[in-house]
Amino acid sequence: MKLTIPELSLVVLIGASGAGKSTFAHRLFQPFEVLSSDFCRGLVSDDENNQFATKDAFDVLHFITTKRLAAGKLTVIDATNLQPEDRKIFVQLARKYHFFPVAIALNLPEEVCHQHNQQRPNRQFGFHVVRHHTQMLRRSLRGLEREGFRYVYILNSVAEIDTVKIERQPLWNNRKYEHGPFDIIGDIHGCCDELEALLEKLGYVKGGQEGQEGQAGEIACLSSPTPHTPPTLPTLWNAPTYYHPQGRKAVFLGDLIDRGPRILDTVKLVRNMVVAGTAICVPGNHENKFLRKLRGKNVKINHGLEKTLAEIEALPAEWREHHTKELKEFLDTLVSHYVLDDGRLVVAHAGMKQEYQGRGSAQVREFALYGETTGEIDELGLPIRYNWAAEYRGQAMVVYGHTPVLSAEWLNNTINIDTGCVFGGKLTALRYPEKELVSVPAAHAYSQPAKPIDKVVTEAMTVQQQLDDVLNIDDVLGKRIINTRLVPHIKIREENAIAALEVVSRFAANPKWLIYLPPTMSPVEASQQLGYLEHPQQAFAYYRNQGISQVICEEKHMGSRAVVIVCRDETVAKKRFGIVNEGIGICYTRTGRRFFDHPTLETELLDRLNTCLTNSGFWEKFYTEWVCLDCELMPWSAKAQGLLREQYAPVGVASRLALGDAVTLLEKAERRGVDVTLQLSNYQQKAEMAQKYVTAYRRYCWPVEHISDYKLAPFHILATETAVHIDKNHQWHMREVAKIALHDPDLLLPTVYKVIDLTDPSSEAEGIHWWENLTAMGGEGIVVKPMQFIVKSSRGIIQPAVKCRGQEYLRIIYGLEYSAPENMQRLRQRGLTLKRSLAKREFALGVEALERFITHAPLRRVHECVVGILALESEPVDPRL
Repeated sequence: MKLTIPELSLVVLIGASGAGKSTFAHRLFQPFEVLSSDFCRGLVSDDENNQFATKDAFDVLHFITTKRLAAGKLTVIDATNLQPEDRKIFVQLARKYHFFPVAIALNLPEEVCHQHNQQRPNRQFGFHVVRHHTQMLRRSLRGLEREGFRYVYILNSVAEIDTVKIERQPLWNNRKYEHGPFDIIGDIHGCCDELEALLEKLGYVKGGQEGQEGQAGEIACLSSPTPHTPPTLPTLWNAPTYYHPQGRKAVFLGDLIDRGPRILDTVKLVRNMVVAGTAICVPGNHENKFLRKLRGKNVKINHGLEKTLAEIEALPAEWREHHTKELKEFLDTLVSHYVLDDGRLVVAHAGMKQEYQGRGSAQVREFALYGETTGEIDELGLPIRYNWAAEYRGQAMVVYGHTPVLSAEWLNNTINIDTGCVFGGKLTALRYPEKELVSVPAAHAYSQPAKPIDKVVTEAMTVQQQLDDVLNIDDVLGKRIINTRLVPHIKIREENAIAALEVVSRFAANPKWLIYLPPTMSPVEASQQLGYLEHPQQAFAYYRNQGISQVICEEKHMGSRAVVIVCRDETVAKKRFGIVNEGIGICYTRTGRRFFDHPTLETELLDRLNTCLTNSGFWEKFYTEWVCLDCELMPWSAKAQGLLREQYAPVGVASRLALGDAVTLLEKAERRGVDVTLQLSNYQQKAEMAQKYVTAYRRYCWPVEHISDYKLAPFHILATETAVHIDKNHQWHMREVAKIALHDPDLLLPTVYKVIDLTDPSSEAEGIHWWENLTAMGGEGIVVKPMQFIVKSSRGIIQPAVKCRGQEYLRIIYGLEYSAPENMQRLRQRGLTLKRSLAKREFALGVEALERFITHAPLRRVHECVVGILALESEPVDPRL
């Protein structure tokens, strides 16, 4: 026996104790789908039979049911459910979450139920209990449909129960199995000329396909009678169809009718494509009103309905009723909305909130047809629409129409493509998954809108940018799991998110600039060579063990990490970043703070960099008007003055004075004949270390007053308008940056690098020798990277870069006496696991942030990653690594 239930069902099992509800549920449903009242009693009281815990148990059961329904999960209630008031709660929950309430009653004789209970040692109920249950059940059976259950199944014997199979029926709006590609077309309103032109522009051609009904584009034409059959009535659908040679499918967003000059032609074309399988269609509010008219309802003939009725009235009188019936039958088949491409795409006439997607109810259909209003009336007497898209946070892309706009714009992963063709605008299609807009202009203004179409001022901020002016704290607070393309499921702790938010809100630059933050970088594993804590051999060995044959070694500048965004002009800054009156870009630190305290210095830097980009032909070569660069800005002292004054200099001065005095006293003692040879040698070594410490940090300090005192060393061209340039190797980045630097060598410093072949020992030796010479001359060290920007292994991405710092630079990091043998031995025990995990996660978040930005994702989606990087910086990792 097969029981058919919708895939989104709240199944309420009804039956006396001992009827076998639990056995039935666990045989036919998944374990997590079944919510048992007995199990909930156990959760709250450690005893499944504790009737005193019933209220608390059902509180738990109702809470879990609510969460499952909100998540769109079929749920089965395993309880007796004999009282109408008990069942009423579940019917209400099903309606609230747009599920189908399903009742399955196990109507067994009381003797059978009692026998079942006798076989269960914890269910020794009296016979009168079961009798009472069965009596209540039988009183309930006839009224289950009146209670609101959409599906009711009554099983009257053990044999029936044992043969039951459950068939889950997908909802009509579930087309997740269709993956496109799609061409989604906005409101047509009888503009068939423009529709045909748009279809041709999209690459559709007239004609049938093999196996389809009809020839040469004619579907279901008038058939000739035979001597043995009566004449067949002509069909309304004798019109061409269209198909795409590459298998694309059109999606029509409703409002096919009213207002325009060729209404029935439009419906014919769309219907034939739907029948041919080359299109799908959802209804609009105009189709809904027209259907109500056809059903005899009293509707007001306005807003273009009179034109639709006039075209029907113009049909031959003898065929008019038949054609009207055909029209009604087609429009009756249209489903409120569709969920496509594994849930990634939702199409509906007026849009679809996240909690309605894939659900089926009158309320969902109403929203799909009309959207939502505030309940207020505007000055023209029209309802004011509620901007549901401004609050949309769903993962699925929602494409809709209904409200005409001058041009289609993205807002929170939704887009309205009704561009008012019938009012003289244009007919627009969105190509999916390409997200490309294709339009044709209207030949005429066939109708006047009830109110002026919202205009977009030239070069003004987009709707999304206007919405991004106010950021929602809930988008970044709390524990979060961020999924990125490179590393899935990156966890952000709540306490770290709070710390990151404080940095952004108190210290950061305008958040609209913050599209990227640089990741931390792990050092190489500790070297066992005498006198070295870090050495290139360990970097080469790491990548060789990962299967990498070629790496690039870049000089590590002793400066401060800086992200520089440069726009071609202020118009671009306004258009792309939504920023007004803040110049052509920004230079900010790896914590999102402005690098320069004096705006004049930043303006000069950006202007000179802009000139370099212009003179080098960068804008034309990359088809862009902005660029994001990853850089080092020198000197280190420019941003580290506080650190120098408060940490390094005091240590240097104190150690030199104290150790110098100690050496002087010990030398005097030795001259007086006291044996202090060991102590003197020890303190002389300490004094020498102190001098090396001061010398080390002084190398990276020089006074800066003008922009000419700075040096900027870009090393990554991170992103431009159409691309995040992680698909190019690091040598490409070095060469492109060097071309730009040629145009202002006084400001821009190309990074010296070497390519190392890890299969050639002599190449490795050359790299090591270069590092030794570089650090001996006071250089900080090198950064070693695989040649490709991103390399994946079976365990995910490998380290995008590791740093190998010089002996004297490490003295700044670990302290002046770090090189003493006993200290070096202890430092070699440092662990890198947490640091390397952090580096990969921050790298993945940075790339994800850029990729979201260039695809015009809402700023909150970009900031989810950026704030995530800041939050990860609060993790307890040794800052010296």
